[in-house]
Order: sequence, then structure tokens, then C-alpha cells
Amino acid sequence: MSAWYVFTTLGFYPVDPASGIYILGSPLMDKVTLKLDSKFYQGRSFTVVARNNSANNPYIQSATLNGKPITRSWISHAEIAGGGKLVLTMGPTPNKTFGSAPADRPPGI
Repeated sequence: MSAWYVFTTLGFYPVDPASGIYILGSPLMDKVTLKLDSKFYQGRSFTVVARNNSANNPYIQSATLNGKPITRSWISHAEIAGGGKLVLTMGPTPNKTFGSAPADRPPGI
């Protein structure tokens, strides 16, 4: 459970560790950078930024990955390992369209 908690505080967590799929959630921190070991990962770091982050804004309104908008509710291990930046814009009510399309749902779930 402690590993799940650490992932969740970052704003994503592995729904099934063998799948390489991470579900997006509500980060506790406004910004966090993971340093990636260059021996194993091509990216040097992966940063998560939570805009408008607060206890009153727990819902993802929109997201970008490396500057490109994404509407899906998940990211892959390969995307994290490639390095870059995930920006989550948070708000007070659920954005019912974010991640709701069948194509935006995690594969295999």
C-alpha cells in the first residue's frame, strides 16, 4: 500500500503493474520531478505539474503531456520513461468529458 500511496501523491498510479498503464488522479503536490536513471531510461526526468491544485480542486479539468493536450485518463510507462512533463489542470467539479470517451479509457480495463 505504501508504493500505491507514493504513486497517488504524484498524480498517477499503476492500475495493473504488469500492464504498464497508470491512471491519472489528484496529485498532492503542485510540482514534482522524478529523476530517471539514464542507464535504463532515455528521458532524464519526468515532471508532473498540477495547476490550481488545492483541497478544493481535486478534479482533473484537462491535461497535457509534453505540451500536447491529452483527453485520456491514463499514461503509459513508456511515456514516463521517455521523460517530459505532464501538466494537470485541476478544478472544483468533475469534468465529465475528460477521459469519458471509450477511446480515452485505459486499454484492457
